[in-house]
Amino acid sequence: MKKALFILVAIAAAQTFTSCRKQKETIAHVYVRDETDKPVNDATVVLYGTTTGNPLGGNGPGFGNFKDTVQTSSSGLAVFNLSEIYQAGQAGVAILDVKAYKLNRLGTGLIKIEPETISEQSIIIQP
Repeated sequence: MKKALFILVAIAAAQTFTSCRKQKETIAHVYVRDETDKPVNDATVVLYGTTTGNPLGGNGPGFGNFKDTVQTSSSGLAVFNLSEIYQAGQAGVAILDVKAYKLNRLGTGLIKIEPETISEQSIIIQP
């Protein structure tokens, strides 16, 4: 009986310690460059999910309706914080579409979002 009680207490303690782990941020960095490989300041970058027929709604849980837009910095960097979308214990996050544009220049691509890390992708925009 004491052995069973000890095992139950040990299991409860283990669950308590693992549930207190602080989740790291899930970030996407998109670098926008022009056809001469120079950073593009103030370009619009759109990160969005595309429905693939998956009953969960896209290319990850709930990503068919996901869309976020950010302007690039002077170094051509757009930063997206996806921490609220990633759920701890999830096997992965998503593969999202990327569209970047400024005036008459456009570029597209994909970015694979990895959990609790910084995922990076470069997009070349051209006329």
